[in-house]
Amino acid sequence: MQRRTLIQRTLAASSLLLGASMLAAPALAQGNWPTSKPITYLVPFPPGGNTDTLARVISQPLNKALGTSVIIENKGGAGGSVGSALAARAPADGFTILGGTISSHAINVSLYSKLDYDPVKSFTPIAMLGSGPLVLVVPASSPYKTLAEVLAGSKSKASAGGLTSASPGNGTSNHMAMELLAYQTGVKFTHVPYKGSGPAVQDVMGGQVDMMFDTALVVGPHIQAGKLRPIAVTSSKRLESLPDVPTIAESGEKGFDMGSWQAVFAPAGTPKAVVDRLHDEIMKIVATPEVQARLKSFGMQPSRMTPAELAEFQKAEVTKWAAVIKAAGIKAD
Repeated sequence: MQRRTLIQRTLAASSLLLGASMLAAPALAQGNWPTSKPITYLVPFPPGGNTDTLARVISQPLNKALGTSVIIENKGGAGGSVGSALAARAPADGFTILGGTISSHAINVSLYSKLDYDPVKSFTPIAMLGSGPLVLVVPASSPYKTLAEVLAGSKSKASAGGLTSASPGNGTSNHMAMELLAYQTGVKFTHVPYKGSGPAVQDVMGGQVDMMFDTALVVGPHIQAGKLRPIAVTSSKRLESLPDVPTIAESGEKGFDMGSWQAVFAPAGTPKAVVDRLHDEIMKIVATPEVQARLKSFGMQPSRMTPAELAEFQKAEVTKWAAVIKAAGIKAD
């Protein structure tokens, strides 16, 4: 009898401990996060670019909202792949987040023969910050004034590879915009990669290269100065800053829609409570007039996607760019 009572008491105590541990797990994720431990915001690009700038815009108010330090750490290389791989291997405890982009989380998986992370399986989506359409521009001295004329001009030079199109580098969103246009129209272009937008813009303005795609932030001042002529924008809607410039879809290529997007991810397996808290706080920050104005100054349209919507959008982007890259036969290595 005493032995039976002892066993019953032991089982009861074990049940209480098990119940307490089950309750403690969500409490840890919800109530005790974040602690005084700092959060690392990995930026997989060098300082000064859009991803880095946006991370700094977000991190400052996120410090206050979470009551802990949010530290920016730049780990550039291979179009965002180096830093993304580091983030994928980080503990899924809510103390590492990543600034992911169209390059690191949609294009690179098809562009590089070997990638040390899976852009979908290795991460948990947190928040879409916004998407920035690109502007197709030609030199002010160019004879082309519409997309139809650009396409006709490139067809007429098909034997020489078509019109030349500059970009800040192989595999960049600027390069991919040209490849998407070629893919959808069947018109050939010759890609001319540069080390950055600066020298690429200079050669387009000088007439050494026929055209290029870049953000309104980069080409806008040169359009206003009369040195570049805008032909069309890559988004489904016109840009507020360039209301008279039609979209590529409006210009005859229905269904064309492309933006250079910026988002925030965490390592796969990060607790849902943490992801939801981060999403809510980041969306509050993005909704402020100051950040809205900052995003629009980059030529970006702020987003209100949920984590689930971002996940579906990202999967569609991976599929879309895989088809374009395969058709173009592009490889970065």
